[in-house]
Amino acid sequence: MRIIFAGTPEFAVPALAALIAAGHEIVMVLTQPDRPAGRGMQLKASPVKQLALQHNLTVFQPQSLKTAEVQAEIAVAQADVMIVAAYGLIIPTAVLNMPDQYGKKRGCYNIHASLLPRWRGAAPIHRALLVGDTETGVTIMEVVPALDAGAMISKGVVPITDNDTTQSLHDKLAKIGADLMVKTMQDLVENKVLSSTTQDESLVTYAHKLEKSEAAIDWSKSAIEISRQVRAFNPFPVATAQFKGETCRIWFASAVEQDLLKPDLTLNFGQIIGLSPHIDVTCRQGILQIHELQMPGGKRQTAQQFVQSQQVKLGDFFS
Repeated sequence: MRIIFAGTPEFAVPALAALIAAGHEIVMVLTQPDRPAGRGMQLKASPVKQLALQHNLTVFQPQSLKTAEVQAEIAVAQADVMIVAAYGLIIPTAVLNMPDQYGKKRGCYNIHASLLPRWRGAAPIHRALLVGDTETGVTIMEVVPALDAGAMISKGVVPITDNDTTQSLHDKLAKIGADLMVKTMQDLVENKVLSSTTQDESLVTYAHKLEKSEAAIDWSKSAIEISRQVRAFNPFPVATAQFKGETCRIWFASAVEQDLLKPDLTLNFGQIIGLSPHIDVTCRQGILQIHELQMPGGKRQTAQQFVQSQQVKLGDFFS
């Protein structure tokens, strides 16, 4: 099948690789323009572009898909299907209607990292972790002009464990999404049409884009809430707390629901009450056990490395 693939970040790479391996003809890869990156702020190609170039695929990087010139170039590809995976640009209706074979539209399909209609929007993995969802997944859906509102083709479910971070879930979901999309394209080739289910609008929730202000830890919250925050913000933007006047990044932490000590009115939120093998910190409810941290200009450290390098003592505070 002749496919236009639209994607940009690492999440989209497994899907493009799987479609290539399945023998589909990728007639065009749409990806966002190269962006400055690194200390030298040199232009860097997206992960999807890097893979596309390795396979000598045609890459098109417009700033927008809204102009007639851009749409004309996409139309020249004469694709049967468009597949979208975290592309990052709005796809106009005119482009959505382009994929066509023998006068019969085959459609445009998206890999979305949630179990729709829950968590439409920009940050579905983060939001699922933040609120304590017990499972997440991938939905293959039809692309329509409204945000993540298309009919659902198939789903893959992933349980969320106490050790999962946004990074670990991202990697699992990217693989599942790739497998589901390959199967979807196989079904489309064999059956000429895909069955779908309309989303229940009464069940819709939105995964709003993360704000940098959300990274700051509030020690008056429960240990479970803070642990979710830390795991949801790994690898970006990373949860933060103040320690000895500097902003410390908290990379991984777990929660103990019951306090490790008997109630003690002299303890305050954010106080360190244990140093080995992890750093135990008081919260409104429960104890946060910090496993991995990083000070400004330094490397990520285990709790024990951090205790030694920062000369941490019992009774010290995070704020």
